[in-house]
Amino acid sequence: MATVHTATGPIDSADLGNVLVHEHVFIVGEEFRQNYQDDWDEDDKVAEAVRDLTELKELGIDTILDPTVLGLGRYIPRIQRIAEQIDLNIVVATGLYTYNDIPFQFHYAGPGLLFDVPEPLVTLFTKDLTEGIADTGVRAAFLKCAIESQGLTPGVERVMRAVGQTSAQTGAPITVHTDPHSQSGLVAQKIFAEEGADLTKVVIGHSGDSVDLDYLMKLADAGSILGMDRFGLDLLLPFDERVNTVAELCKRGYADRMALAHDAACFIDWFDHEAKKQALPKWNYRHISEEVLPALRERGVSEADITTMLVDVPRRYFE
Repeated sequence: MATVHTATGPIDSADLGNVLVHEHVFIVGEEFRQNYQDDWDEDDKVAEAVRDLTELKELGIDTILDPTVLGLGRYIPRIQRIAEQIDLNIVVATGLYTYNDIPFQFHYAGPGLLFDVPEPLVTLFTKDLTEGIADTGVRAAFLKCAIESQGLTPGVERVMRAVGQTSAQTGAPITVHTDPHSQSGLVAQKIFAEEGADLTKVVIGHSGDSVDLDYLMKLADAGSILGMDRFGLDLLLPFDERVNTVAELCKRGYADRMALAHDAACFIDWFDHEAKKQALPKWNYRHISEEVLPALRERGVSEADITTMLVDVPRRYFE
């Protein structure tokens, strides 16, 4: 057992229950919102999130891991306000999300740079994990970074190495956004291992976008958890192919190295809200409970394997 920090305080890892390992509450660029989003109503948006997450709890999910970090619009006071109104755990992250460069706040300070100081990313990530985020009192419980099809750009490598170092120093687990089509999960594993991180405490995010079983098993055989975490994003990979891949990996004995999620959000400002719902009607928090789990059962996935993916793997991630 281990202590896991949530938006409303610490809980025991044994109390996480059924977990979706990659769900955002809000992805909102706060600088853009404050300058250009004239129709934003904070109270309405919070109420919608409370409604959606309450529905999720009623469907049997007890905890979500929210990997919204710098670059995706992390704003913890809003998350706290929502978390206080629901009976579902929200576990928040620290880290930095970029496919290319890092923000200008870090361009000139760091080892070997104009202001030659210890890596400030490690300092900030560690503070979020051990002391709390800003003045909210909420502590992050895991780390997040990304490596997309652009590959290991200098900015991406710097962030990934800082995440790996922080994980090695604090024991905090990692979730990494990857592009399985360029097999960037393997690059992520290499970088993390070089920095001393424990690969068994790494979720290789968006592995569920791939049907390449050889690639997926190679990641899992190195110890990492496959994030089968984009159910509902059928434009990227159809429903049946996502479900069949999970079912086949379960058949091959990999249930203990998979975790499930949607990568959904109550609100994301990357797309027009109504257009998103029309293009991706299943991309919501309910899809796994209502449709994915029944489909897995139809394909012979046992209740024990489902419990492993929803309960045991996320719990092990923190322990």
